[in-house]
Amino acid sequence: MSHRLIFKFTSEPVAICRRLTIWGLLILMLLLVGCRQQEVLLEKEGDDTTPVPGDTIITGTIGDASNLLPMLSTDASSTEVSSQIYNGLIRYNKDLEFEGDLAESWQISDDGLEIVFHLRHDVRWQDGEPFTSADVLFTYQLLVDPETPTAYSERYKQVSEALAPDPYTFIVRYKKPLASALISWGMGIHPKHLLEGQEIATSPLARAPIGTGPYRFVEWVPGEKIVLERNEDYFEGAPYIKRIVYRIIPDLTTMFLELQSGGLDQMGLTPLQYARQTKAPGFVRRFNKYRYPAFAYTYLGYNLNKPMFQDRRVRQALSYAINKQELVDGVLLGLGQAANGPYKPGSWPNNAKIKPYPYDPLKAKTLLDEAGWSDHDNDGIRDKDGVPLAFTIITNQGNDQRIKSGEIIQRRFQEIGVDVKLRVIEWASLLKEFINPGNFDATIMGWTVPIDPDAYNVWHSSKTGPNGLNFIGFKNDRVDELLEQGRSTFDQDQRKKIYDEFQEILAEEQPYAFLFVPDALPVVARRFHGIEEAPSGIMHNFIRWYVPEALQKYQR
Repeated sequence: MSHRLIFKFTSEPVAICRRLTIWGLLILMLLLVGCRQQEVLLEKEGDDTTPVPGDTIITGTIGDASNLLPMLSTDASSTEVSSQIYNGLIRYNKDLEFEGDLAESWQISDDGLEIVFHLRHDVRWQDGEPFTSADVLFTYQLLVDPETPTAYSERYKQVSEALAPDPYTFIVRYKKPLASALISWGMGIHPKHLLEGQEIATSPLARAPIGTGPYRFVEWVPGEKIVLERNEDYFEGAPYIKRIVYRIIPDLTTMFLELQSGGLDQMGLTPLQYARQTKAPGFVRRFNKYRYPAFAYTYLGYNLNKPMFQDRRVRQALSYAINKQELVDGVLLGLGQAANGPYKPGSWPNNAKIKPYPYDPLKAKTLLDEAGWSDHDNDGIRDKDGVPLAFTIITNQGNDQRIKSGEIIQRRFQEIGVDVKLRVIEWASLLKEFINPGNFDATIMGWTVPIDPDAYNVWHSSKTGPNGLNFIGFKNDRVDELLEQGRSTFDQDQRKKIYDEFQEILAEEQPYAFLFVPDALPVVARRFHGIEEAPSGIMHNFIRWYVPEALQKYQR
């Protein structure tokens, strides 16, 4: 695509203000008048809410994407962008129920071993080629190919046979029942005609994707921005918003300044910003805030290949030394809740009977003593066989919640004689140089919580290899059994029992110290209409967001 934005991005508004001359002040006054005119338009908008196409939404994101092919991307930044470019066969609707995407209908056999998908006839790839069942079969073959470096292959390896008997029918059969079989086909389908015969890991589509989705790829300036433009031929109808710009801003404070100055339309607020920095009348006139529990949790994970973390008493002691409520109150300002396991509190798989680890530094010290970690040389740091109990926690740049949590945890650990350093690393480097190769002691990170409780990819021992999602190296035979049982059981009551036991083992073993479930705190400029809050969040109907013509800000 040759279209380019006609406005220039600015990431240092404070520095610009310092360089203002008299002419600069005049320009600033004009800009302020323009902002006020925009606010007046918002106030006087009245009944003019007819959806019309046009305008650009500029979204702030902390980390740059790493790969825009869905089967190769494991980070949230990549997934956020690629989800606008690709479609799966099915998806969750706003109420977290299944609905068709590329598939218009499907049938599941009584024994759960066969799914027949009937595909839409009106879908084309963004280069004009027709979408067919051959693309679905090709995507499946890529996912199970041992040469494909994907973290998502396991569920597709359960397939015994995949067929494309005609261009609009795809049939998949399983060796044994797989509870998450249907939702697994929410994976983005990849284009056979562009990827066949290529090395997928080095494909140009990783950085210039072509999908079937509502938005087309336009431009990627690494570390700066990714630009998408609406797909005029999208099978559900072209989105109203013409362009999406993802601005990569690694610092949330800078991002918020950009939001206030008009350089962004949308971002996720920090608790401090939500609670204390967004109440001014001018901000309220220009933006709408939203709040709902996130499908996510933050954790402190230990590299279990490191000798100091292989005694579970050490891991339990560290959990007793963490005051989770202190994190919820001090870091989230109460906009969230303590986490005790890998499922969202209140969801059906969550085991509400799990006893939390209360803040108990005396218990923590006792456990460390029992494990042989005492301060033998009276230097204030526990040691064992001459080795100090000292390690580094790594986390990603720009995420204040994780950084502040690390600082609080660091202080609490020091109080029980554990020497901890905190290192903050840029997101892409964190993954490439530390997490993926297992080159770390401990990390504060987070997971998005899927609707289906199948946690095989994160917790099964087979996923501890290079680039596996079980990068902490957790291995437990009983957990392996439970995860295998849980994914092959359809009855929800039975699955509940299986995943309850799974969570009991995690609570005992503490491979993670589960920290908190934050509230999602998105903010969107008020000129965007059509936003609908739902159990799935606010993004479920993004293609139907629009800006009334009088409020449109970017005309090209």
